[in-house]
Amino acid sequence: MIFRNTDIEQKLQRLRAKHTMEHLVLEEVRDILANHSASKTEIETGLHSKIPSESNDFNLDLLQTSRIYHLDQIKKTCIDYRLRFLDSHYFKGVIPEKTVSEIQKLETSHNIKIKGFKIMAPSKLFKLEDKDDPLLFAPIGNGYYYLIDKWGNDLHPFRKMLVWPFKNIVNLLFFTLLVSYFATLLIPDGLFSKNNSTAQFWILYFFMFKSIAAVIIFYGFALGKNFNPAIWNSKYFRA
Repeated sequence: MIFRNTDIEQKLQRLRAKHTMEHLVLEEVRDILANHSASKTEIETGLHSKIPSESNDFNLDLLQTSRIYHLDQIKKTCIDYRLRFLDSHYFKGVIPEKTVSEIQKLETSHNIKIKGFKIMAPSKLFKLEDKDDPLLFAPIGNGYYYLIDKWGNDLHPFRKMLVWPFKNIVNLLFFTLLVSYFATLLIPDGLFSKNNSTAQFWILYFFMFKSIAAVIIFYGFALGKNFNPAIWNSKYFRA
């Protein structure tokens, strides 16, 4: 069996070529990570930017129609569920890496830098960290917004019903009347008089209504609360 002689020069050349390729790969990875880090920093800066923007130059052919919403639809949802729709720099929660990655994908595919981010979330999320379902939007223009991502938990299934009394003054009045009626029914018979009568029931109902209404009014004024249509895009703490 004939063995070829070892050409040490060829070995050195191959070794050099191998390490050169590894070096190039390493440099490429470094560049990718550096670009990713720079892009992430720019996105985080954009999310905390206080400079308003009404539109972005999206390529409409690349947008998903199911993710496009008009401001009127957003406003109605905020009012129904007592949410706020504010600039992202007011948001005090943590925006996850997944959402930042979604922004990066959009910016790469559309070859733009997205600006004017908006977030729809419960009021408390604009004051402290929580886990309720925030949604991140970017303006398209003419009152339309594109839903980039959502994270956290879904809202409570009864949230719409629970915040219904705060939708307007009529709802609150009806709610107060209804609660007062059931509270009056809970008063034991004969507590104030041996003879029960319709007149007595309605007198008790009137006093019960005044008491509950006083508590609601005090709560509203003391905490600076307002109705859903007045706070959906309010940036003020007491709302």
